[in-house]
Amino acid sequence: MIIRSKAPLRLGFAGGGTDVSPYCDTYGGVVLNCTIDLYAYCTIEPTDDGMVEFYAADRDERFVAPAGQPLPLEGVLPLHKGMYNRILRDFGAGRTLSLRMTTYSDAPAGSGLGSSSTMVVAILKAYMEWLNLPLGEYDMASLAYQVEREDLGLSGGKQDQYAATFGGFNYMEFFDQQRVIVNPLRLKNWIKNELENSLVLYYTGTSRDSAKIIDEQVRCQKDEKSLEGMHELKRQASLMKEAILKGNFDGFADCLRDGWEAKKKTSSVISNPKIDQMYQFIMENGGKAAKISGAGGGGFMMIVCDPKRRFELVQKLKETDGQVLVTSFTERGTQAWTLY
Repeated sequence: MIIRSKAPLRLGFAGGGTDVSPYCDTYGGVVLNCTIDLYAYCTIEPTDDGMVEFYAADRDERFVAPAGQPLPLEGVLPLHKGMYNRILRDFGAGRTLSLRMTTYSDAPAGSGLGSSSTMVVAILKAYMEWLNLPLGEYDMASLAYQVEREDLGLSGGKQDQYAATFGGFNYMEFFDQQRVIVNPLRLKNWIKNELENSLVLYYTGTSRDSAKIIDEQVRCQKDEKSLEGMHELKRQASLMKEAILKGNFDGFADCLRDGWEAKKKTSSVISNPKIDQMYQFIMENGGKAAKISGAGGGGFMMIVCDPKRRFELVQKLKETDGQVLVTSFTERGTQAWTLY
């Protein structure tokens, strides 16, 4: 028996950062995001040798230990270990859970596309398929969040786990006591197509540690300027939702641009001279708006342009030292299947 799963990565259009405590606990956070056709993948092969083996093919990291007991979280592959420990504790029911797991992602860690949290969701979905765990979408996303943020102590928000679980375009609301409401947006096909044809992803070539950036943002939330930036991020998410539902693409670009300016106010580590220079280059070569996807500091830059000028912009970007990616939206969240 072989169990496979995949979970989609996401683009954070607006409101990213307002899903992080303590801001969302005090003021309530909102995020507008969508999933794309880049994935985190997991394969589980149950074994009878009494061992647990993890292999992250994209990182070339491997971990092997006796099965059926909590694994040490230090060292390589903490996401794999943390989820195994939680599954063993909450759903093991005396079973050894001996297995061989292989994972990889279409995007590197630190890409700003939610790759780490998406991997956690893919791993959890594979366990759910194998063990027939009765978890609904909200339960699943919440458990993935608990493993990453509480069990492993990794700083970050809540949007990534919910995006990977639910899939599609969503307007998410975040409250205290970890309450989350996911509102799927019913976009007309012509709106999706136009938006898809307007988007370019540009990998800056710089991976970054989102947890460290988020820690800095949290520290800055006591600063009045930073807090004003957070409130503006939240406001732009609401404005963008209206723009996108109505097919107001100029309004969408305005919100993306204003949201990026607000994001930079929340912390000094969101942008840097290289990113600012790249932003200026994009604006001079057909871009209407752009922002760093995710926490900031590096990873993928999301660009909106006139579809007529997309080819021209892509050709210009290919002359730089970064990587250009044209992607498509996906409607489905995480999936799993079994081969017998």
